[in-house]
Amino acid sequence: MITREELSKLTSEEKDDLILTQAAIIAKQAHLEARIVELEAQLAQLLLKKTSKNSSIPPSRDQKGNVPGGKKNGRRQKSMGRQGHARDLHPDPDEIIDSKLKKCVQCGGSLEKEEHQLHTEYDKIEIPPIKPKVTRVRLYTCTCKTCGVTHKAPAPKGFEDGSPFGRSVEGIMTYMRYGHHVGYKRLTEMFAHIFGLSISQGAIANMHKRLDTRFDLHVQAILERIQSSRIIYSDETSARVKGKNEWEWVFHNDEVVLHVIRPSRGAQVVREVMGAHRPVYWVSDLYSAQKGHAEKWQICLAHQLRDCQHGIDSGDQAFSWRMKRLFLRAIVLSKRRSRLKEETCKAYRRQLEKDLDHILALTPMTKAGEKLKKRYLKNRDHLFTFFEDPVLEPTNNSSERALRPSVIFRKVTNGFRSDWGSPFYSAVRSIIGTGHRQGLDPYQSIQKALNPQLKFLPA
Repeated sequence: MITREELSKLTSEEKDDLILTQAAIIAKQAHLEARIVELEAQLAQLLLKKTSKNSSIPPSRDQKGNVPGGKKNGRRQKSMGRQGHARDLHPDPDEIIDSKLKKCVQCGGSLEKEEHQLHTEYDKIEIPPIKPKVTRVRLYTCTCKTCGVTHKAPAPKGFEDGSPFGRSVEGIMTYMRYGHHVGYKRLTEMFAHIFGLSISQGAIANMHKRLDTRFDLHVQAILERIQSSRIIYSDETSARVKGKNEWEWVFHNDEVVLHVIRPSRGAQVVREVMGAHRPVYWVSDLYSAQKGHAEKWQICLAHQLRDCQHGIDSGDQAFSWRMKRLFLRAIVLSKRRSRLKEETCKAYRRQLEKDLDHILALTPMTKAGEKLKKRYLKNRDHLFTFFEDPVLEPTNNSSERALRPSVIFRKVTNGFRSDWGSPFYSAVRSIIGTGHRQGLDPYQSIQKALNPQLKFLPA
């Protein structure tokens, strides 16, 4: 480094040359630093792995790390500070056993009944042996002595000739198959071992074929509700049908859920389902086939959070993290939407839009960030639509939850091997999902749909 004394001995021309030399060195250093940042970002992009945290990859494909703590010396360590909780007592026990002492254990003195106080009570639970109820129906014939005509007695209502298996067997079989993904072979074993009921795999398949037509009326009613709804949430996932890849679509709202399986992932499936109806709001991801089916569109912000995290992981410290923070704030506000006044909601939305303008003016540091900026410049009008309606959600998580059992079913069974399998499965999932909107569990939903005396959809 040159000192002040040395600098004072230089002429003006020598000082100018020194300044120009130093400026060139500084410019070159700045260029090298910028190049290092660029190369580090490219390296981070190459090394970056997509996970369920920064993409739409399911959590099942994530690399699982070791859980901290765990076992030590072969024994699981006790958690510190965790309060235990006993099982709640049953509100209506079938039997109560009182245990009282008649004599003092120490001295043998008599103990009066009124001196006893309840100290502890707990439940012991057993399941009694399950045995199917078999009703034998015998129809007689009789010949009239007057006219000579032979008549056969009619079957009692509900005991008509046909399948020997009643509604309860059909309901449990459908629930175990499509609610818990139990295969046909294990179903036969389960019914034989637990219920003492022998039933073949072919009989199970025939049972589901018959139920397909009985569910059609309910599915049609659900479809009509979908075709008149204000709000639709929609998503799709892959399905395997007779060894080929198809797509399972879900369309739902707060009242009904409709599943359909089609060979296509294109927009024609949506047009087929919705018919001429055009809802007010449509909530989905950015997949092109989901666009343009309603008056207004809400982009799923949960997907955008993951994509912004991918931008952050790629090295974009200027744009992606600010967008993620903005989306998180919007989701938090959505949880308070129903309690806020209309003017307050408008003020919050104006502030979000103002912050969005500021962020979109920034320059991303990576290609992933540039891709996100281009996306949000194009679709910015669809990011905060949920402020317009208190019941509208900013995410499409409900659709992903509706499709999650289907993903598990596909992995367990490897899909459908018959022409009727996929439509019947769609019908069952529609009934289970719609029943859930009524506060019914899957088994109750199936039983209600099988009961002709009950109306499945509320008015």
